[in-house]
Amino acid sequence: MRIGIDRMAFATTNDYLDLVELAKERGVDPNKFTIGIGQDLQAVVPPTQDIVTLGATAAKKLLTPELEKNISTVIVATESGIDNSKASAIYIKHLLGLSDFTRTVEMKEACYSATAAIQFAKGVVALNPQETVLVIAADIARYGLNTPGEVTQGAGAVAMLISRNPHILTLEDTTVAYSKDIMDFWRPLYATEALVDGKYSTNVYIEFFLQTFTRYQQLTGRELADFAALTFHMPFTKMGKKGLEGLLKDRNDEVAQRLRTQLTASQLFSRQVGNLYTGSLYLSLMSLLQNSDLRAGSRIGLFSYGSGAEGEFYTGILEDGYEHYMNNIQEELKHRHQVSVAEYEKLFSSQLGMNDRDIEFDVTNAPLPFVLKGQKDHQRIYEAK
Repeated sequence: MRIGIDRMAFATTNDYLDLVELAKERGVDPNKFTIGIGQDLQAVVPPTQDIVTLGATAAKKLLTPELEKNISTVIVATESGIDNSKASAIYIKHLLGLSDFTRTVEMKEACYSATAAIQFAKGVVALNPQETVLVIAADIARYGLNTPGEVTQGAGAVAMLISRNPHILTLEDTTVAYSKDIMDFWRPLYATEALVDGKYSTNVYIEFFLQTFTRYQQLTGRELADFAALTFHMPFTKMGKKGLEGLLKDRNDEVAQRLRTQLTASQLFSRQVGNLYTGSLYLSLMSLLQNSDLRAGSRIGLFSYGSGAEGEFYTGILEDGYEHYMNNIQEELKHRHQVSVAEYEKLFSSQLGMNDRDIEFDVTNAPLPFVLKGQKDHQRIYEAK
């Protein structure tokens, strides 16, 4: 039985920041951001948006009444949780109007957990072929104003349906997971922004990719020539390039050139949105599929990484007509609204955050279909517009 990704959809906020403008304001050479880090634009989050609203918006784009009937489970992967106990999946399931006979859970392991969610979803479908699992990777990457990580912030959600006879990508059986207790990135319970050792984290990322890919080759006997493309977790696009070059080194034959070209295609959307944490790998996959000419039957490798640390390498085979089962991301990104650095700073500082007060936000002009209206009696209030 073929099991894999049947449909995909992406959602981000309506506001974005030009990183050249941020560089000028911070007194930094813009090339450090656009070339050194590999980022051009960054999603900016208004207080009326969070992982629940973004996740629900992404899912709404791919659901139909007929598809909803088969959803047995909703899994939300995030490291931007809104509650230490209650799963964000329950809020999203309610906003989408899904059946109460639906399993809802939230998963966490830094940026990696969406991949674990997909593997778990594959197991659910293998046991119950008539069921579909909705997997949502939703995150808001925050490092703080005037911090070294400021340029690698971002926000968004990728929603995926995992089912039998998928229309986009059939997942192959061999996967390699690899984990170690490493402090390269973490966020204590008392903090709204993450702590990170950037250079160390990059080195660990490369090590984990090489470890998992080498092990995959040992298990399967496959070579680089067997892949049409490799996709990477991209907290910033230069990270994916570092991973690929760590494997290719000085190799410059036809296979290496092809993989570099496809990497560039996979980076395009991340350059315009920023860091999605759990969703970054899957936005890069959508970018690859919408900015390249890959054919049905092509094998794609996916490297997932989450600090702390865990990595996984696995593969999938493209299905015929895959391009018809995703939303057109580039077209949607064209209609966003650019904010100034001052506006960005104001929005950054106006989030609900770790606040115990009653707060009501003005949602009159909120452009997305779901909004966070505020908080009352310690409960977050959501609304479908």
